[in-house]
Amino acid sequence: MVRLIAALVGIFFSGMLLYSFGSGAVAYISEPPAPTAEHEFHLHPKEVEWSFNGPFGHYDRKQLQRGFQVFSEVCSACHSLRLVAFRDLKDLGYNEAEIKAIAKNWKIKTPDVDPKTGEASTRPPVPADKFPLVFANDVAARAANNNAVPPDLSLMAKARHEGSDYIYSLITGYQEQPAKLLKEFPDSKTPDGLHYNPYFANLNLAMPPPLTAEGQVTYDKGQPKPTVDQMAQDVSAFLTWAAEPKMEARKSAGIAVIFFLLVATVLAYMSYQTIWADKKH
Repeated sequence: MVRLIAALVGIFFSGMLLYSFGSGAVAYISEPPAPTAEHEFHLHPKEVEWSFNGPFGHYDRKQLQRGFQVFSEVCSACHSLRLVAFRDLKDLGYNEAEIKAIAKNWKIKTPDVDPKTGEASTRPPVPADKFPLVFANDVAARAANNNAVPPDLSLMAKARHEGSDYIYSLITGYQEQPAKLLKEFPDSKTPDGLHYNPYFANLNLAMPPPLTAEGQVTYDKGQPKPTVDQMAQDVSAFLTWAAEPKMEARKSAGIAVIFFLLVATVLAYMSYQTIWADKKH
């Protein structure tokens, strides 16, 4: 009896599930949702040929250093990199002395209070320290950024679909709002204080264009010309490294495992042929 009741209950719920699915599908087909400006004008990230693409890809250390320079001189005014330590910059090709010199450009707040001013004390960072937060809390961040909180960039390249392409596209994607958009969606005019960017999910974001002119960051002699496009690519590559510093090691391990499995497969097949060579199959 209990089994019969359980079966009837299961059939009932299965039937209700199929009914809900069917009615929802019919409603969607008969009355599809109205198009929105975000759906019609949001663009897929541009495709960029990165040196780290593919199973044999690797980071370009010179590009990572240029990208770190762009981050330090432009992005770090608003965005933190709280999951990266100064000593991690060794992976970019910096030596210990250079890392210590870089760390001196930041200050680490301590729990102590300056008895003369009442403000939080600071100390010079050591290589083991992580990059300090730009703002003490979200309230301070909103107050300084038109009520928007700049996101931490440590994992941005992994937090967004096609992260490297997305970051590059977003940085270089600022433009005037298309007349076609305003014609089709008059209520979607970019609000004051926001900036139109078709690569952003809702088309409008608080961050102004971070890279606006060639030579905004001065590269060392022998490096590529610091155009907006080049700087955007460089900082996108750096943020990809920040999110995936072990990418090269992971790819190397994967290739080694595949090679091992191929050799093991061949040896197993040869052993099979040897052991069962005189046996009837």
